[in-house]
Amino acid sequence: MQLTIKTLVQALALAFVATGAAQAEEIIKIGHVAATSGAIAHLGKDNENGARMAVDELNAKGVVIGGKKYKIVLQAEDDAADPKQGTAAAQKLVDAKVNGVIGHETSGTTIPASRIYHDAGIPQISPSATNPQYTRQRYNTAFRNIANDEQLGSALARYAMQNVKAKRIAVIDDRTAYGKGLADEFIKNIKHGGAATGTTVVSTQFTNDKATDFSAILTAIKATKPDMVFFGGMDAVAGPMLRQMKQLAIPIKFMGGDGMCSDSVPRLAGDAMSDGQVICAEAGGVEPSQEKGMADFRVAYQKKYGIGVQTYAPYTYDALMTMVEAMQKAGSPDPARYLPVLAGITHKGVTGNITFDARGDVKDGVLTIFTFRNGKREKVTVMK
Repeated sequence: MQLTIKTLVQALALAFVATGAAQAEEIIKIGHVAATSGAIAHLGKDNENGARMAVDELNAKGVVIGGKKYKIVLQAEDDAADPKQGTAAAQKLVDAKVNGVIGHETSGTTIPASRIYHDAGIPQISPSATNPQYTRQRYNTAFRNIANDEQLGSALARYAMQNVKAKRIAVIDDRTAYGKGLADEFIKNIKHGGAATGTTVVSTQFTNDKATDFSAILTAIKATKPDMVFFGGMDAVAGPMLRQMKQLAIPIKFMGGDGMCSDSVPRLAGDAMSDGQVICAEAGGVEPSQEKGMADFRVAYQKKYGIGVQTYAPYTYDALMTMVEAMQKAGSPDPARYLPVLAGITHKGVTGNITFDARGDVKDGVLTIFTFRNGKREKVTVMK
């Protein structure tokens, strides 16, 4: 009988300790928003996977902030790349009292959502929204850890003129905040530097991010005899467009930004894409000295999810790690406490050193030019 009572006491003591430990571990909620449904769901899920990798690693190591142990919980929302759904997702996260937000994925949802987060005082880091308007609003809660369209459009224009030596360029954009913003920056830089190289924009056409038939605009473009098409839009539209370019016998260079720079482009284009035809830029990249960290991340991602990185998973991972480091340095996950620390942080990530300028843009952002050969994305060069 005494043994039974002793065993019971021990069990109760262990239960008490376990309960105390559970109570001692507090929760930090971090929101993540991307298009995990719709035409670009593969890109949105890639972003979400990067955020989950960071959360899993942090929780496995143990997160201590201000002497307290915390568990990170990711609250993931889907905005389907739709601005209205994006603002609804943002309000849901605000109502859930998240401590911070990683996202949104696209510029068209990030920009309207950013006002909701600002009004609630919740820090937000987008790992993939490139439209300059996002940080030009001067919201002190808005950050991004990739280059913006001003840098992207400038780099692509320089590469088109100096490396590809294109002379007659047709431009198409999908009228989204991302696609139009990138195309506008590209055209501006061609107009500025084209006189020296003899490069001009011979046609400007428009589509939308859900279009599948491009015969009319491609026929109009063909009549202008371009030697390059520049597309401001996403891979889900770029792939079918390349197919129809082949059908209309327009075998010219096809250039675009990060939205069409995923590993899914060869699959979406099928046999319509020739080696070296497609040139794209990712609004990020690492210098040679930092390539090992990025390579190690890609290996870990492949092992965890059984698929390769699409585009911005490493930047989503770094965005979340940067936010948590700011909380740790501030000694608190309270947005009002860690926001000033985040604004001045320097985080050593897998995508390089992350620090922000006065607008919230990443300092010294680099871009990586890619092409595709044998159905695989191939790095060409890193530009600033």
